[in-house]
Amino acid sequence: MVNVLFLSANDIEKVIDMKKVIELVEIAFREKGLKKVQMPPKSYLFFKKYNGDLRTMPAYLETLDVAAVKIVNSHPMNPQIHGLPTVMAVILLVDPSSGKPLSIMDGTVITRYRTGAAAAIATKYLWGLKEASVGLIGAGMVSSYSVEGLRYVVSISSVKIYDIVTEKAKNLAQSLREGLGLDAKAVESPHEAVKEANVIVTATPSRSPIVKNEWIEEGVHINAMGADAPGKQELDPRILKRAKIVVDDYEQAIHSGEINVPISMGILEPSEIYAELGEIVAGLKKGRESEKEITVFTSTGLAIQDAITAWYVYSEAVKKGIGTTLKFF
Repeated sequence: MVNVLFLSANDIEKVIDMKKVIELVEIAFREKGLKKVQMPPKSYLFFKKYNGDLRTMPAYLETLDVAAVKIVNSHPMNPQIHGLPTVMAVILLVDPSSGKPLSIMDGTVITRYRTGAAAAIATKYLWGLKEASVGLIGAGMVSSYSVEGLRYVVSISSVKIYDIVTEKAKNLAQSLREGLGLDAKAVESPHEAVKEANVIVTATPSRSPIVKNEWIEEGVHINAMGADAPGKQELDPRILKRAKIVVDDYEQAIHSGEINVPISMGILEPSEIYAELGEIVAGLKKGRESEKEITVFTSTGLAIQDAITAWYVYSEAVKKGIGTTLKFF
């Protein structure tokens, strides 16, 4: 028999910590920059009649000897139709020495934390200043956890939030005020959210640009977090033509990140990508080089982020006796 530790969302919340996740995800990016990971591109199943998809995401961090596979969906209509989250995930942590499963765990909480951590790390290297005013496009979990991550790398002077559902923006603003003590407010238009911001987070399932080129001034950093499948985009392609573009993974970004539509239309060339974030974290390329640069981080979400976070969660759960043991084989 093989003992496999099952960890629920509640179990994971008892051991996970954003500051630690940021540290771990930064290590994962560095390992990728040094080419010490195995991470095939995501594979997709598209459920077009349900406006949803399912992805599988395997990864192996060779130096740390950590391996995992995540299965995750994206169904934007879930909250309205089924009362379920847009994104749900399950992670299988595997022992590389034998291939046996170590843990089956809720991946939804881990996805939220590691996504927020990626926004924080990108901001650390591509914004680089001590203080930032933040503009959020979209008021879902990605925006919420991105702000949670950002506060570990910058002092946040203000947060303005736009969402097509006004009540969601208001609720997130209230949560940020009460939970984190931030100066946060909902606004009525995307323009109002970004016009005075110098760090912007876009986190929507949009398939057409929301943020216009004329709204973006020199020196702004954008975390483009929403485009994670073919056809999705949130930024006017003219912004990308002006920007230093940094991706989490070249192949994934070209096919499913913020740059996927402009590249497919011939507006942008793959050669215009400056770097992967891991190359910058590893010191192989420079991050922000001037105050006037517009920097864009296009995030598709990497399996290595999930694997390293899952490994930490599992290790902490074992130490603290958290979780339920299942028996397999």
